[in-house]
Amino acid sequence: MNAIRQVQALNKKELENVVPPEASWHADYRDTAYIYIGSLPYDLSEGDILTIFSQYGEPVHLNLVRDKETGKSKGFAFLKYEDQRSTDLAVDNLGGATILGRMIRVDHVRYKRKEEEGLEDNVAALASAETGEEKSRGDDGEAGRRRRAMKRGESNTDTEDRRIRQRPLLKEEEELHKLIEEHDEEDPMKEYLIQEKKEEVARALERSSLRKKHTEDSYDKGEKHRHPPHHRHHHHHHRRRREDRSYSPERERRSSRRERSRSRSLSKDRRRHRDTRDRD
Repeated sequence: MNAIRQVQALNKKELENVVPPEASWHADYRDTAYIYIGSLPYDLSEGDILTIFSQYGEPVHLNLVRDKETGKSKGFAFLKYEDQRSTDLAVDNLGGATILGRMIRVDHVRYKRKEEEGLEDNVAALASAETGEEKSRGDDGEAGRRRRAMKRGESNTDTEDRRIRQRPLLKEEEELHKLIEEHDEEDPMKEYLIQEKKEEVARALERSSLRKKHTEDSYDKGEKHRHPPHHRHHHHHHRRRREDRSYSPERERRSSRRERSRSRSLSKDRRRHRDTRDRD
């Protein structure tokens, strides 16, 4: 922990004093392309370490120190880059980083290979050996599961990025991106500020979602008022069809005969009534 703080303090001092690269403390290690990596999680494999450290250059040799009897990792390693300048980037950016809950130490080192390591760089052989091992066991090991989880995380992140790009960024999201990209990396408060801003973005997204839902509900209610339910029209058409079915020529003829018969009966009644009155 003290070594990590010392490296961070050196970097901060050089930034404040605008020290040129040739006068930097890194220049004392221009003769070595190796770095020391300490406090590694014991579950990390060689492939995991290469994946992490290849962000800042092309690794060509790696020695993850293991127990000779059990074969388990001892939690530290030595890594060589193809370009010596990559060591500066790895030390500055990964020193003090947290991996699986452990803060790792990364520093320059003058490393001498052991006899069993040989003189040939081994990264290509390590990569092919790990790939073959994963295939033989169906990629069901712990390292395989970690890689699949990392890939799923990358896929989810890409999906989320595409979703965000499809809509305008909120003000809080723009502020978060600016904070991540432009805020001083040496500021010990940066991680805390980013976390606070992420919480602020989450609240802003929730408010935006509620406003959108309220707008959609209001629109749906307006549509219902403008367009009455369909069953009323259906009832009207049904009644009209029933009335249409009730008409036929035969019914019309029977109705006419009934009307004529009723008229004759009324005429007879009127004549009878008149005759009776005349006799009286």
